[in-house]
Amino acid sequence: MAHAQEPVTISIRAKAGQRDLIDQAADRLGRSRSDFMLEAACRQAEDVLLDQTYFALDAKSFAAFQDMLDKPPAPTDRLRRTLKARAPWDTAPAGKATSSRVK
Repeated sequence: MAHAQEPVTISIRAKAGQRDLIDQAADRLGRSRSDFMLEAACRQAEDVLLDQTYFALDAKSFAAFQDMLDKPPAPTDRLRRTLKARAPWDTAPAGKATSSRVK
């Protein structure tokens, strides 16, 4: 198994139109095709993994969980700081998220 820091090769096949589209987008960002594709694939992988978190609750715990979702506590300074913190995979500076989380 390769270490996380050792580069590995990933090969994929694409149609010429797909390659051209990727190249055009990468060029607009001043990135190489490989950098563009790797960043896009990693971003999508993170979204999939974050959206697929599974947990199981019994009926009583689920009802309590739903109640907490329906009546969340008021935001605190600590919560605001936490939500503004940069995720390890986020390339944008902290506090510059594309969507507002808590006001």
